[in-house]
Amino acid sequence: MSAQQHQYGFNTRQLHAGTQPDPTTKARAVPIYQTTSYQFNDTEHAARLFSLQEFGNIYTRIMNPTTDVFEQRLANLEGGVGALAASSGHGAQAQAILTLAGAGDHLVSASTLYGGTYNQFVYTFPRIGIDVTLVDPNDPENFRRAIRPNTKIIWGETLGNPRINVFPFEEVAAIAQAYGIPLVIDNTFATPYLFRPFEWGANIIVHSTTKFIGGHGTSIGGAIVDGGNFKWEGNPRFTNFNTPDESYHGLVYSTLGQLAFILKARVQILRDIGASQSPFNSWLFIQGLETLSLRMDRHVANAQAVAEYLEKHSKVAWVSYPGLESHPDMDWSETNVFSTFHICWGAQAGLSHRYGIPKYPLDRKMFGVFPHRVLAQNEMLLRGFDDEFLAPHSRHTEIRAEDILREPDLKLLAASDEAGVYIVASQDGRNIYITGHSEYDPLTLKAEYDRDLAKGVPIHVPINYYPNDDPAKLPRVRWRGHANLLYTNWLNYHVYQETPYDMEEIPIVKLFAPFGV
Repeated sequence: MSAQQHQYGFNTRQLHAGTQPDPTTKARAVPIYQTTSYQFNDTEHAARLFSLQEFGNIYTRIMNPTTDVFEQRLANLEGGVGALAASSGHGAQAQAILTLAGAGDHLVSASTLYGGTYNQFVYTFPRIGIDVTLVDPNDPENFRRAIRPNTKIIWGETLGNPRINVFPFEEVAAIAQAYGIPLVIDNTFATPYLFRPFEWGANIIVHSTTKFIGGHGTSIGGAIVDGGNFKWEGNPRFTNFNTPDESYHGLVYSTLGQLAFILKARVQILRDIGASQSPFNSWLFIQGLETLSLRMDRHVANAQAVAEYLEKHSKVAWVSYPGLESHPDMDWSETNVFSTFHICWGAQAGLSHRYGIPKYPLDRKMFGVFPHRVLAQNEMLLRGFDDEFLAPHSRHTEIRAEDILREPDLKLLAASDEAGVYIVASQDGRNIYITGHSEYDPLTLKAEYDRDLAKGVPIHVPINYYPNDDPAKLPRVRWRGHANLLYTNWLNYHVYQETPYDMEEIPIVKLFAPFGV
């Protein structure tokens, strides 16, 4: 992504990345280019396109303007250098694997897999000579032990099936990098809104866009995203990237640099396998991306509520969900993260899990913008804060000050007479718990209010949010300055300054070291 693209937030990019208004019609929305073929200016223009000297449309099986917008937008949201849409999630992962491996090759995969992926790996790929070893991802060293000289891929899912276990990214990424093997991650369940695997050492991402990216049950599709962070040139495992492709004019793919993988997937494998996405489905997936953040927030909230309900049900034997205090991944941060920052229900879950702090149901939703007092003047986290400041809340439960004050390992940093406990920290300052929503943008409370009204859900006007409590007026925004201080102080004092690290041992630094970065 360009520096300019990095300046925009996720919500803006899910609406606008990858597209410009049509220069002829000035149409703002992305059109559906329902065409098979394209006109060339002349034979030289055609020759440049076919030889990859110039990028452009040749044939819709390989590339289409509508699909190109979807691909660019998804790559932007994931932080990749390029993407390739496919006719289904299975089509995407099959083409990703065939871009890397062939008969006589091997891949190592986490055993916690979607059932369709399991069938591909255990039954279909062995029939064409690609062997697959499944390992328990709970011990990352299992991946190292399974690597062979002909291993071409290490595979995992961000959230595994069926237990929704979190993939051990840092450990496995370091193993993959040490052996010169790309780490390929299925990010279907998390989507780039919740998690971006490239930031944790993955090299290639696949999606079934049918699921959360599409979001409406109207279309089947998949996608591959290239992180552009794997060194193909000179890698002895990948002679297929370093020798001429006679089917494409003797092209050596490693010479294409960061785009080597995604271009090979497009002009060689997609060309021959043909599992391309229709322009109409690409357009539908663009509509899905435009509401991705809103829908994922709701999915997470609903899943949390269902998981908490089921965990307490007498007829349910067990529930596995990463947001539950009982989930084994809750303790991952104890050894893998120096400082943690918990928001709203995450703060309540973290306090319950680590310290046994109970939460209490509220008679009505805590909903609005409330004044708070700083209770600890000399805390680094609160440097620059006024004695009184505002912050939004949107929750149905609360934790209470008396329970915090009884716990010797915790300290209460800020509270509100109306909204109660707001900021709690461990005595060493490493674990921060925020019961409100300082991260909310100016219109988030309005969106929640309008949503509940439209659905007939009982909801009161957000307190102290609209001028004169009139929802017909634009809301007043008075918390963003302190919100920025809160996050920058945490990052500066508790993450940047206090986290012990060796730059040369950071996985992402190792990944880019071969490029001289």
